[in-house]
Parts: sequence; C-alpha cells; structure tokens
Amino acid sequence: MKNSLDLKKLLSSIDGKSYGSYKSLADKYKFKNYILSIDHVQGDPFASPSKIQIIMNQETAKFPVELFDTDYKKIALEDYLTRLFYSNINKFSSKVFGSGKSGLISISKCDQEILQRTAIIISSNEVQVRFEVGFPARGRTVLSRELEKILFEFLPQIIDNTLIYDNLNKSSIKNRIELSEDQSYIRKYLKENNLVAFIANGSILPRESGISTKPLKNGLKFSSPKSMEIEINLPFKGKLKGMGIKKGITLFVGGGYHGKSTVLKALELGVYNHIEGDGREYVITDESALKVRAEDGRFITNTDISLFINNLPNGKDTKKFSTDNASGSTSQAANIIEGIESDTKVFLIDEDTSATNFMIRDNIMQKLVSREKEPITPFIEIVKSLYDKLGISTILVVGSSGDYFDIADTVIQMDSYTPKDVTSQAKALSKGTVLERINNSSFNVSINFNRKLKKGSIFSGPKGVKIKSIGKDGLSINKDIIELRAVEQIVDSEQINSLGYIMKFAEDNIVNNSKTIIDVVDETLNYISKNGLISISPVKYGLGSFAMPRKQEIIACFNRYRNLKL
Repeated sequence: MKNSLDLKKLLSSIDGKSYGSYKSLADKYKFKNYILSIDHVQGDPFASPSKIQIIMNQETAKFPVELFDTDYKKIALEDYLTRLFYSNINKFSSKVFGSGKSGLISISKCDQEILQRTAIIISSNEVQVRFEVGFPARGRTVLSRELEKILFEFLPQIIDNTLIYDNLNKSSIKNRIELSEDQSYIRKYLKENNLVAFIANGSILPRESGISTKPLKNGLKFSSPKSMEIEINLPFKGKLKGMGIKKGITLFVGGGYHGKSTVLKALELGVYNHIEGDGREYVITDESALKVRAEDGRFITNTDISLFINNLPNGKDTKKFSTDNASGSTSQAANIIEGIESDTKVFLIDEDTSATNFMIRDNIMQKLVSREKEPITPFIEIVKSLYDKLGISTILVVGSSGDYFDIADTVIQMDSYTPKDVTSQAKALSKGTVLERINNSSFNVSINFNRKLKKGSIFSGPKGVKIKSIGKDGLSINKDIIELRAVEQIVDSEQINSLGYIMKFAEDNIVNNSKTIIDVVDETLNYISKNGLISISPVKYGLGSFAMPRKQEIIACFNRYRNLKL
C-alpha cells in the first residue's frame, strides 16, 4: 500500500496539469492513524465531487464496544459521529481556492430523525467514513497544492476531532446512547402492554414552520389527559409519564387549528427515533405504523382492492385491479391494501388528505343510493374488522364526521392544543347506525397478495442502470419516474437513494419469477440485516449516501414503479 509521502509526490507531479491528471490519485494511502482511500475521482470541477473514504482501526479510535453492541446503539453512535463530522468539515469548506466545486467537503446532512446510514460505519475492528471532496482547479487546471491543504491539513484535524474517542465529549456520547436505550425500551414496552403509541408529557409537537423540522420555540408542552396517562420507568431517564394510545380505533377530533394534525404528524414520525432537544424524543409509535392518504393519479397494478371496491360499472376486475391514473378513493384503497401487505399494524389517517367517498357514506345518502349501486364500501364499515380480524389499529383525525363515534374505542378532543378524553361523551352522542350496517353485512377479510415479480422490471442497458433521486419526492430508474411525494414517512433524500438501489439489488439477486413482492422485499431486508446497508451499493468501495428506509416504504416504491412486471 502507498503511504502519505507517495500521495504528496503525486500531488506535486500533477500541479498545473489538466484536470484529468487527478485520476492518477485513485488509490489507498497509509497515514499515521488511518488509511485514506480515494475511491472515485470526478471528471471535472463542476461534476459531482470525488468519493473519499477514511478507515481507522479501533486500536486508534478506541470506541468502547458497549457503545455499539446493539443495532439501535450502533445506529445512534454512527448518527452522532456523522453529525459531528458534518459540523467539523464546515469549519474548512470555504478555505480553499478554485472554481466549480473546488474545496467542497461534504458528508450526509442529518435532520431530526436518527437513521441507519452508510456515511459512517463502526464495528469492533474499525471505523469507516465515506464523504466527498471537490478536487480544486482553476478552470480545468489542477490546483494540487489546494488539495494537499485539504488532505494534509484540514482532514487530519477533522478526523482527530471526530473519530478518536479520547478527543470527544464522552458525556455527550453517553447521553446519546442512553437516550437510544430509553427509546428502545419504550418501543418494547408498547408491544408488551397493548399500546401502539406513546407521547410523553412535556413533548413539543409543533414545528418552527412548514419548512422547518425544528421545534417551535416556546411551543405548548404536551400534557396527557389523566384518564390516558401512563408511567414508564426508563433505564436511564427514570419515571416518565405521558399518553398511551391503546390498540384499536382512536379518533382525534376538534375544531380547525386546534392541533389534531400536529399530533398525527408527530405520531407519523414516531416510527423513527429523534435526537435530544427535538421535542419528540419520547414520541414513540409502533415501527410499522403507516400514514395513508388519497393519491390521485398514482399507478396501481394487479392489486386486490375488492375489500373496498366491487361491481364497477365497466365490469373491471377489482381483485386484480390496474390503472395508470387512480382516483382518490381507488388510490386510498390500494394504499390500505399495500399497507396490510407490508405487515403494518397501525394506520394513521387524516380526514383532510383522504377521499370523502372512501371514508364515509352517511345514512341519508345510503337511502337515496342503494348499496347495490355504490361500488365503494367506505372505510368506516371496514376499520373495525381490520382490528378485530387482522389486529390492525387505526388512529384517525376527524373533524366533520361523527359517524366514526360508533366504532371508536377512544375519542380524544384537541382543544387549543390540549388533548381531552371525550370518549364517554362521544359514545353518548353515537347513534349506532354504522354498527347496524356492519352487523347486517356479510363482510369477510379475504385479500389476494399472490403477486409474483417477474425478471426484467429494471432493464440494464450497455451503460448499466441509471438511478437518480429527486429530493424526497421520488426517483427515476432509466428515466422512469417513481412518484413518492405522497409517501409521507420518507424523511431523507438518502432514503430515496437507497430505495432505487434496493430495487436494483432485488432485481439482480432475488427476483426469479416465482416470488411475490413480499417474498422479494423480505429476502432483501434479511440480506441487508446480515451484510449491512452498504452491501447494496453498486460499486465495490461502497456509497456513503444511503439511509435505511422501512419495509413499508420499500413496498410503496415497488408498487408505484410504472415498469413493474407482475
């Protein structure tokens, strides 16, 4: 292996030459405390920056194994170090001369959620860091002295202040790991105590603005209704009180602007752990919970939506329903079915983003338009059976339909951002007409999930497959767009990056014409669990721009791919 002196000589030899000379640097170099690997060199100063990797042996890094001896602690520590690396590189990014992306040093930018990423990976043997550096140039002329400044002055400082445990704030790291243990404990507590969600007293749910994920300054602290308050004795924080939401059907009601949707949004993102100071550190939701909405125009293929839609006037088969342009009700029906398919145990639904005719049909309308003339069985007539027969709970925000009182187990009124348990009042007002309709119907939960994936959905041409993310809105595979804007629990563009390559990995290694979508996704997730998220990377050196999506989002991505072959 070459060493740092060899790299200095190479840099000196190419100074002032054409930009392509930088390609000769691609190699591994042994420095005093780490290996510097230049994995990929950009083609010009305006192209995507060069890919760099640092590998430090644990004999040097010295992170105690108890900081990462479980998956959730490992993810928490890697997230902490990624944020620290990001903070440290910002001190140097503007200190290099050059055109284009010269001198840019970048690593994954983490938001409020703690996600499994590939930017920093820690093990008992070593710490790996994957990041990017814009190799400096004047026009298309190499400025290797500027790159030398980055690699020999800036990087050693960044690395020393990020990867060597003895140089770090050990108390801060300890707090992060203890928080992750408390969060994991709450998740386990939910499963063992017939609960689907928990919101701690003192949580700050509202955000700074519609474009910010940071907590609202001086925001009203959450306080549980006494009738729903539980106390959990956490390993590190100790006794913590808050609102426990039981399995079953839970409604959030109240006037507009009183906080219903704010609570639902917090629960929606409670499938992820949050960093300290976020305000939602102790807002924990069943990890499989799925936000469902209407999604006009979405693609659906061979999906059994007969649970909700039957006897279409055009005679179309709803047990194998396909469309390139779904209506609001049809799309919401498909989203529910795909949620069941993905092992979701909690549906999160907001009336504001739902199709009205999918959610409800009141008694007067049923008298005018008979059941035989209406293809849609509304969600209100299905939701109870989803729980009774499949064990799937629903948390629903409702502002205009009291019919849901008939089938609700718990009704919470948001009043000036404060929750009140109004279950008994709601039940007193309930007319029971919905229960009558349900009891008089011959409802049966029978769904066909036997959709087998065929090879060839993702075509590799002479130049391979081109996968590109479109922020958090979707991705393209060979220019075929997968629209994911309505998949609201995607929180990071790096999850989108992962989705494309997970699909490509599955196509190349798992799909064999006889496995269903669920089989394929489960096998892919098992592979990732054993080999790490980095293992799906299309290049040997591994991409540092992946963040782990959930099973629910992976299945959502497959189902929205218009070139999907079943």
